[in-house]
Amino acid sequence: MVQRKQYMEKLKKVKDLKIIKVITGVRRCGKSTLLLMFRDYLSECGVEDNQIISVNFEDVAYESLLDYKKLHDYVSERLIPRKMTYVFLDEIQNVPQFQKTVDSLFIKDNVDVYITGSNAQLLSGELATLLSGRYIEISILPLSFAEYFELMGGNQRDAWNSYYKNGGFPYIATIEDEEICRDYLTGIYNTVLLKDIVARKKISDVPLLESVIKFLFVNIGSIVSSKKIADSLTSYGRKTTSVTVENYIDALIQSFILYKVGRYDVKGKQYLKSLEKYYLVDVSLRRLVLSEKNIDVGHILENIVYLELVRRGFSVSIGKVEDKEIDFIAVLGDNKIYYQVAASILDPTTFEREISPLKKVKDHYPKYILSMDEFPMSEDGIKQKNIVEFLLGK
Repeated sequence: MVQRKQYMEKLKKVKDLKIIKVITGVRRCGKSTLLLMFRDYLSECGVEDNQIISVNFEDVAYESLLDYKKLHDYVSERLIPRKMTYVFLDEIQNVPQFQKTVDSLFIKDNVDVYITGSNAQLLSGELATLLSGRYIEISILPLSFAEYFELMGGNQRDAWNSYYKNGGFPYIATIEDEEICRDYLTGIYNTVLLKDIVARKKISDVPLLESVIKFLFVNIGSIVSSKKIADSLTSYGRKTTSVTVENYIDALIQSFILYKVGRYDVKGKQYLKSLEKYYLVDVSLRRLVLSEKNIDVGHILENIVYLELVRRGFSVSIGKVEDKEIDFIAVLGDNKIYYQVAASILDPTTFEREISPLKKVKDHYPKYILSMDEFPMSEDGIKQKNIVEFLLGK
């Protein structure tokens, strides 16, 4: 089992604070495992077993607790007087009106509440209003390459090839058979599609939803709009509207399948209101849905780098510099870093295409071109860095 160090450190920092800890992320990204690791940490700190109450709402053994009142009574009966009790409620979105239970537990003394969910609606509407200022969200992603390599061990190049192909869903790393691996990913995809999107959003035209998904998966890292998607699908006989497409995109974002990245005008110093890019929570899903002929190495690498920047805590946007584009502007506090991502920049034309937008930015923040090339290059203070080395933090 790989230690999710960055997430564990966050949980340790907020332990015992009067804040509800909300752990979110796509299905099977490791939320439940993280809670198990944190429970082990609590035990190592001297917390007794009866001070930990854990309920996983995907376990049929707890089906009777899907009623929020019964859940409240179940937890309340097990609280230890004058001792801190740690309450873990896994996949809490399965409990209608769960926010009433969570809020009631929150106001009790000596109760430390941790909840997980696979849908962003967990923090929308009534819950966000009810818990305003009283919760902290810890958003979980599938394994980074550094975590994947730590788990797999062996040769770095072999590990990278496997990660690039199969992605970072934690259990995937334990499966050697390619067919079983594909079946496992299909299970994740179908569960998210049917339970988190179709059922939750009451979508009746599933084939249209799948067409939108395929369009977005083909065009990861490309500027798109809901109108462009609607027009394209309509031209192929799938008549729809930009409003419908926008609703489907929102559902994919809320299920943590897609991440939307806005554009920033570097010289105008303002965020632009249209023409975003979208990236996937894990590149394995793109390979699953699309045929091998649609594999776009450059955009897959871009997707992997985007996720890594998010893991490292950066706020990420797409840079616009006059008529040119910078793949990522990563901001963390007072720090800012510009990144271009390419499969290779050994070709002079490609090198010029990637470096010219960075040259147009006249500030003194670091600027990098990330590529698979293993020969370090630099020009005008702009450095090339190998993507794998970047992902390993070297």
